[in-house]
Amino acid sequence: MGNHPGLKRLAYVGVAVVLLVLPFIVDAVLGRTWVRIVDVALLYVMLALGLNIVVGFAGLLDLGYIAFFAVGAYSYALLASPQFDIHASFLVLLPLGAFLAAVFGVLLGAPTLRLRGDYLAIVTLGFGEIIRIFLNNLNRPVNITNGPLGITLIDPISLGEVSLSKTYALGPLSLSPVHSYYYVFLLCALVSIVISVRLEDSRIGRAWIAIREDEQAAKAMGINTRNVKLLAFAMGATFGGVAGGLFASFQGFISPESFTLLESIMVLCMVVLGGMGNVGGVVLGAALLTALPEALRYVGPLQQTWFGHVFVDPSDLRMLMFGLALVLMMLFRPAGLWPSKIRKRELATAAE
Repeated sequence: MGNHPGLKRLAYVGVAVVLLVLPFIVDAVLGRTWVRIVDVALLYVMLALGLNIVVGFAGLLDLGYIAFFAVGAYSYALLASPQFDIHASFLVLLPLGAFLAAVFGVLLGAPTLRLRGDYLAIVTLGFGEIIRIFLNNLNRPVNITNGPLGITLIDPISLGEVSLSKTYALGPLSLSPVHSYYYVFLLCALVSIVISVRLEDSRIGRAWIAIREDEQAAKAMGINTRNVKLLAFAMGATFGGVAGGLFASFQGFISPESFTLLESIMVLCMVVLGGMGNVGGVVLGAALLTALPEALRYVGPLQQTWFGHVFVDPSDLRMLMFGLALVLMMLFRPAGLWPSKIRKRELATAAE
């Protein structure tokens, strides 16, 4: 295909057409619930791409990444709900959430510049839990976050009279809120992919990879490792902040329970299973790990239909299959389903 530009352009057009009609196809075949799952998958794509900058490019293990997601979500919710009765525009709130998340990324990165590996993971894990507990308890003596009750009635994304919470008729098609949000999330995910690809091939991206491979050698070559690592934390957090704001507008309700350690682990698994350092692999991992647990929900009804009794609860089976997938991946595909060329070469060299 690389030798035939016409075929390449045709493939891009085909992918674009599929993405445009995908929510209506999914709605017709699987139902509207799965359109919502596709929307959530696009949010996880943005989160995984942000974490990939920190873990995949710069090699900095971050177990508290969901904290930046929470910062973006709460910054949107507090200023677009009856909580403070401000109801600002999403055109202001999404950039604000991205900026605040980047600030928190720098605040996390600054004290951890000398840490690597397990020590960095422990510190970032603590940071994520601090943010969650802070949000959970910031309802007294002055009620700011409404504590464990969360924030409700969050404004949807709207521009003038057009609101994504409404249903619109497009000829024979009905454009429901989940369809409208799909196109907004798709646009943001595509922008995130383009930025990630451009960063990977940029001077900064190569500096991140150099730090990941050997920080001392990178420093000896003149790379300002302090600033470059802080930039990795800030850029990764920015992706999380935008995704958080979109999540808040989509759900209409958020609470601290949406930002637990398990969510951070899930996003990290998306990066690792898809292929650390490879943008395409990260997107694949995010899509698979969002869809697979939901697909396993059908195992319970199937057991009831085939055997007349549910032997294994679907919720237990989901975690069992998830753990089994992790073990098998580490044994047979340690570089991920779609690894980056550099990491694949590194593992092959280490095996020799």
